[in-house]
Amino acid sequence: MTARLIKGKEIAAQIREEIKQNTEKLKAERGITPGLATILIGEDPASQSYVRAKQKTAHELGFFSVQETLSVDIDENELLKLVDKYNQDEKIHGILVQLPLPKHIDENKVLYAIDPDKDVDGFHPVNVGRMVIGKPAFLPCTPYGIQQMLIRSGVETEGAELVIVGRSNIVGKPIANIMLQKADGANATVTICHTRTRNIAEHTRRADILIVAAGKAKAVTADMVKPGAVVIDVGVNEVGRTKEGKRILVGDVDFEAVREVASAITPVPGGVGPMTITMLMLNTLQSAQR
Repeated sequence: MTARLIKGKEIAAQIREEIKQNTEKLKAERGITPGLATILIGEDPASQSYVRAKQKTAHELGFFSVQETLSVDIDENELLKLVDKYNQDEKIHGILVQLPLPKHIDENKVLYAIDPDKDVDGFHPVNVGRMVIGKPAFLPCTPYGIQQMLIRSGVETEGAELVIVGRSNIVGKPIANIMLQKADGANATVTICHTRTRNIAEHTRRADILIVAAGKAKAVTADMVKPGAVVIDVGVNEVGRTKEGKRILVGDVDFEAVREVASAITPVPGGVGPMTITMLMLNTLQSAQR
């Protein structure tokens, strides 16, 4: 058995087309254009690349977008004033502060300063709390994207044994909370494994759905996977460069080996990655619709 591929790039394109159509409808019926403000501090190449991709996507979808690029030595209070400016701006429905921030700035203070109703990254404690108790909230983008991949790939989640490897605040904890909710595309029985879990393989081999966000290349091998399981690989690890200088990327799952055991699997790259920015845009649209 060779697993079918769950291609995030294709699912993301489908969702983006839906966003584009709903954006046009929102403009025509209510005169509202979804607005996104992105704030970048410093010149970190990876952060610059992420922000460019977010701005490019926003423009393609017909959003109004603003990009603020600030000096790495900006005062924390000045940054907080800028966040508050966009909190008050009626044209802006989503605010994103690109992480990581310089060491002299308190990351939590900045994230918590964002109006929860404009927190399209889903990191504010108010949105985290709403998510946990099952109330409408902006869901963190990568976990939200994972859930959509499962739903749109026809994976049955209700009653499924779902095991997560990794307990980060960005992926592991939120996807656990999302998938155990009493809701469509959820209702799973959830187990979280982490660096102090004993005999991780005993847990992963029970999984009907295995979500791996371990932060380590090929951490999950074929002998750790139940035959017929659905495997979602969140990891992106650079393991070298080609002769042309192109990065060689692998996931947290031993893809080639696990593909012969699983029923479905996400590739790296082209799996979970394309979903993250897409769900950020969906959150921004939903903020504008509210």
